[in-house]
Formats: sequence, C-alpha cells, structure tokens
Amino acid sequence: MKQPRRAVPQDAEEVIRLRKVMIDSYVGPSTDVTWMPSAIATLRGRLSSPDSAWAAFVVDRTESSGLAACAVGIIEYRLGSPGNPLGTTGHVFSVATDPDMRRRGLSRACMRALLGWFREREVGRVDLRASVEGAPLYASLGFVQTPDPAMRLTL
Repeated sequence: MKQPRRAVPQDAEEVIRLRKVMIDSYVGPSTDVTWMPSAIATLRGRLSSPDSAWAAFVVDRTESSGLAACAVGIIEYRLGSPGNPLGTTGHVFSVATDPDMRRRGLSRACMRALLGWFREREVGRVDLRASVEGAPLYASLGFVQTPDPAMRLTL
C-alpha cells in the first residue's frame, strides 16, 4: 500500500471528485456538479499555504493517475474551555475512497496522517460526522458518540 502524503493545490480537483463519490454514496447519485468548480478553487487556495488551518492527506493510485483516497480537515480556533484549554478543535470531513479501492486501509491511513497533523498543532479535540459505513473506522481510531445535538440554519 502506498503511504498517504499531504495534498498539494494540484490535488484539489481529485479531492473534490472523491468528495462527490462520498456524497453520492450516502445521498444517492446526483448529476449536480455546479458546486464543484467553487469547491476546487476554495480547496486549491487553502492547500497553497503550508501554515493553513486546512490540510488534506491523500493516497495516490498505483495503477493509474489520480487519487484513491483522501481525508480533509480544518482547525478552528475558539476560546478555551474546561475540556479544551487551548480552544482548538479539528473538524474532519471528506473522508473518501474510490469504490474499487475500498477495504485496503487507505482511509484509515489518511485519517491517521490527518490525526497526526492535528496532534502536531496541539488540537485539543477532533469532531466529525460519520456515515453508518464509516462509523466503525472512526470508533477504531478512538472516536466516540457525543451528546451534542447538531443544529443548522441555512442562510
């Protein structure tokens, strides 16, 4: 298995392609790709600085060009609290593996690399939302269910 590496701006298109694979896997296939150019531009910009609060770790395909898997995360800086004195919170999103590359440990490898990046930056807590299929992977890495109910307002 190839080792994960930190994504560079040139990987943005492939990471967003994998994000669509992930989204399609839990909401069903969609022909709406209008969001993708904006997402590619945003990610490309965020990956352009090594000091960015964003990072992505990817595994390259071995038999062809492109990526096989990825995990993306950001660091949010908030006021400290009893459970998180520095106030740093990592958020994991866009953990995806191409269907033909699954069950090889690629997402696990990307997640371990991303968690290492968070640790290097003294992130006190890491949050994510897990699909039913992804939950066992995250639980094996030490993630637990939280009592916090999520709420959202779309503006």
